[in-house]
Amino acid sequence: MGVVEMTIGQFAIIYLLLLVVLFIMKKAQINQTKLLLLASFRMTVQLVLAGLVLTYILGNPHPLFTVAYILAMTTFATLRVLGKNKGINQKFKLAIGLSLAGAGTLVVFFFVQIVVGMDFFNPQYTIPLSGMIFGNAMTGLTLALKTFRESLAAQRNRIESLLYVGVTPRKILLPFVNNALETALLPTMNSMLGMGIISLPGMMTGQILSGTLPMTAILYQIAIMIAITTVVCLSVFSALYFGYRTLYNERNQIIFE
Repeated sequence: MGVVEMTIGQFAIIYLLLLVVLFIMKKAQINQTKLLLLASFRMTVQLVLAGLVLTYILGNPHPLFTVAYILAMTTFATLRVLGKNKGINQKFKLAIGLSLAGAGTLVVFFFVQIVVGMDFFNPQYTIPLSGMIFGNAMTGLTLALKTFRESLAAQRNRIESLLYVGVTPRKILLPFVNNALETALLPTMNSMLGMGIISLPGMMTGQILSGTLPMTAILYQIAIMIAITTVVCLSVFSALYFGYRTLYNERNQIIFE
């Protein structure tokens, strides 16, 4: 049996659950009502627009459409990461953008072309898988950069003392890179620990709802989680590894901003 299609009326009922959230927020004196309403509105509009675009692309498949959609994903993901981490120098920004685009595209290509065995330009597979992979890479990068920069700021005096006694910037900054990478990977790995027992992931649930055999859905879910872990690791490591080198000059002076 295929998925049960919702009517607009059935779909609208789900928004009643937001009243529960608003009630609890009011009782807890959390003044984020406007943010919740704005986030819900933007999510709805953005996903409806994405649905319309995908309906057209899937009905009129063309390699250029697939490439354009991936480029749009990469651009918006990069802008989102940079928007959450203002004050980064231009070379560091370039390292972030190239790392996100390169790692994401490489992992998507491997997943679709090698693992699934489909054409990379097939929008039915490439676009939704790219969304999951680039989305998680964006989240991992945002978390890693936040951790990296906050750690540098918190230990600025210690860093300056180490520089004063002759420790090289590379030896000082690499532990911060490694710590940020670990921080970015932990949410994904913790999520993997609970899958199948505590939670049924979204991709697997969606496939089962659409009538896919549970074991097939499970294999896809395992594969996508490994792909997500890989892209988070690759994008974060390469962005920070090349980015931290832009934070010091030839005289071994660290530029904090």
